[in-house]
Amino acid sequence: MRTIPLWAMPLFRKRDGDGGGATRAGQGRAPARRAVAEEPDWRAYDSVAEAYAAVQQPRMALPAADLVGLAEVGAGARVLDVGTGTGVVARAAAAAAGPDGLVVGVDVSRPMLAAAHAQRGGARYAAAAAIDLPFRDGAFGTVLASFVIPHFTRYETALFDMLRVLAPGGRFGVSTWGPSEDDFQRTWRQVCEEFAEHEILRDAMATAVPWEDRFTDPERLKMALHDAGVRDILISRRQYRFQMTAQDYLAGREAAASGRFLRQMLGEELWERLRARARERFAERFPDRFYDFRDVHMAIGFKP
Repeated sequence: MRTIPLWAMPLFRKRDGDGGGATRAGQGRAPARRAVAEEPDWRAYDSVAEAYAAVQQPRMALPAADLVGLAEVGAGARVLDVGTGTGVVARAAAAAAGPDGLVVGVDVSRPMLAAAHAQRGGARYAAAAAIDLPFRDGAFGTVLASFVIPHFTRYETALFDMLRVLAPGGRFGVSTWGPSEDDFQRTWRQVCEEFAEHEILRDAMATAVPWEDRFTDPERLKMALHDAGVRDILISRRQYRFQMTAQDYLAGREAAASGRFLRQMLGEELWERLRARARERFAERFPDRFYDFRDVHMAIGFKP
């Protein structure tokens, strides 16, 4: 199949002040990105893209394949994956859509997109925010959002724009983590609270993932999608068993919001002490290799 530059496709909508031409995703955001580079934001995934791809990405493969399957992505499908990260869902969708399909993954983190692009897999990627998607109305037959909705500051606005680019009759699919605090999470939290007060950590998590608690509830997830205009919503609860080493588990915690926040707050010396303490506690309490069980809610609906 002939490769067409993503920016040249009739996916993109016209914007005021762009001379009437189609914009590339992320165009016009350079000043904001420079500000981020000068003043790193711990909430962003930019600094942990490599670690995320190595440690967290393998855990996402099964939920990604299941979400794509529930959305019934088939040959020739046009799919948008919002908050694609390192592209796990986008690659699963591209495999299902085949050479005649079009799968685009968008994310605000360019380092995460670079990690996604390096793995090929048939999907294409663009830098864009969910609340301002640069695509034309109805450009896609399927829109997916895997473990991303709880991160949005204004999830209602993001859902509205994702539905805008979904064609009438198209499928909308999301996944969120179910509620859980197992012994592994509890031990990590206890170590973190040796270095920062509970209230500080709680407020930081509320900033990074403001809707995490809301969307562990499948009924609230369903209500939010219905209010946004999604219809015929079906919720599927699935449990996954991830095998990993203690070292990989902790590397994942360090790349997560709590780890990114503490590393910036504590500075390198105290951060290294926290890491050593976490490894000590895990060695005391758990075997070197174990299973981590997580519940996932998947919701599939349609745009009328």
